[in-house]
Amino acid sequence: MEAIEALTIVLAVGVTRSWSSALYGVGAAVVALAVVIAALGPALTSLPIDTLRLVVGGLLLVFGLQWLRKAVLRAAGLKALHDEAQAFAAEAAAARAAGSGARPGIDGYSFAIAFKGVLLEGLEVAFIVLTFGANQHRVGLAALAAAAAIAVVIAAGIAARAPLARVPENTMKFAVGAMLTSFGTFWGAEGAGASWPGADASLLVIIPGVVLASIAMVLWLRRPPSHVSTPGEVA
Repeated sequence: MEAIEALTIVLAVGVTRSWSSALYGVGAAVVALAVVIAALGPALTSLPIDTLRLVVGGLLLVFGLQWLRKAVLRAAGLKALHDEAQAFAAEAAAARAAGSGARPGIDGYSFAIAFKGVLLEGLEVAFIVLTFGANQHRVGLAALAAAAAIAVVIAAGIAARAPLARVPENTMKFAVGAMLTSFGTFWGAEGAGASWPGADASLLVIIPGVVLASIAMVLWLRRPPSHVSTPGEVA
């Protein structure tokens, strides 16, 4: 999902201004993310297991609740659905307004926007990959899975040569947000010293519970506001 948003940003500045500068920005952001993963991966895996679970649970809750809150608000109609086509148009308009990119050398605007977009979206992915991988001591496998997902998004973007506007992004964010929140709750509580009945099997209760609570919140937020009578109204 974050790769789709990053792809939209890169497409917008690449098509509108300079493909080479946008790709340089992507490359620089990938290098920066690699440094973050290389630095934090060993540090996380070296933590004591309870501390690791507490850190992992906290980070997953931060990302999971953030995604779930936005997904609930969008599903309830209180926040506009994320439209990749509209986001592409907005980024392209901003790129045009910034002036011509047809200059020799690297176009600073294209480089900076592509770098910022890929770095910010990639940091979320990196932290999720690191936390899941560190908890299972399989950071490499988690990174490989993330790389495969990003490769699929890039391939789809190249094939379509346009923003992936038909992807049901809010549904995906709702599902992933619920999963991250559930795992964050589970590991955070374990790291704090609590024990779950049934150990890992308790996730089979936690995950549906979070999903049902989120759906209930959507239905509650969709309710029309109740009519409040004023003193001047006649019954």
